[in-house]
Amino acid sequence: MRVFSKIISYLFHPLFIPIAGTMVYFIITPKYSSLEIQSGNVLPIFILTVIIPIIAYFILRNLGIVSSVFMPSLAERKYPMYIHISLLILILYKVIPNNYITELYFFFVGLIGAAFASLFLLFFNYKASLHMVGAGGLFMYLVSLSIHFETNVIMPISLFTLIIGVVATSRLYLRAHTKPELLIGLFIGLISQLLTVKFWL
Repeated sequence: MRVFSKIISYLFHPLFIPIAGTMVYFIITPKYSSLEIQSGNVLPIFILTVIIPIIAYFILRNLGIVSSVFMPSLAERKYPMYIHISLLILILYKVIPNNYITELYFFFVGLIGAAFASLFLLFFNYKASLHMVGAGGLFMYLVSLSIHFETNVIMPISLFTLIIGVVATSRLYLRAHTKPELLIGLFIGLISQLLTVKFWL
């Protein structure tokens, strides 16, 4: 069970949420998107939200700032969060405007809001679950896209509901978070995307 929980924690690491949301958009949208537009968004977002953070993690680990990819302590989370927020803002101002997509733009606005909320809580010595922040945000975005495009994606939504439960269970089993930390993380993820819906739905 411990090995399974760790695998789940790696597979659904919050690092993958921005690129997952980007891919979800292009899979669900009925709008025509040329290969150039898709690659113009997917490739730079993948580099900025996956490749660069991984490199930054190894640098921070060598400097002794972080000890694990899951950043168990409050102190370890601040610098990675600064980097994460900076990269999301860079995407918002430099990547998406080149191939502007309203739905994707506000998805990243929501991600930035969630990241700031999570960082804010750190200054009050409270560690919200970033796994649940990411899962909650992606779930709400998926539901919003379904409503927006009037597309039946009930199966993916149902599957992702199950995934949220599995991720939460795994984090509890590994004793990485308490139940309130998981709930607060999920709440932050859901609300951050819900607040942006009125601008594009």
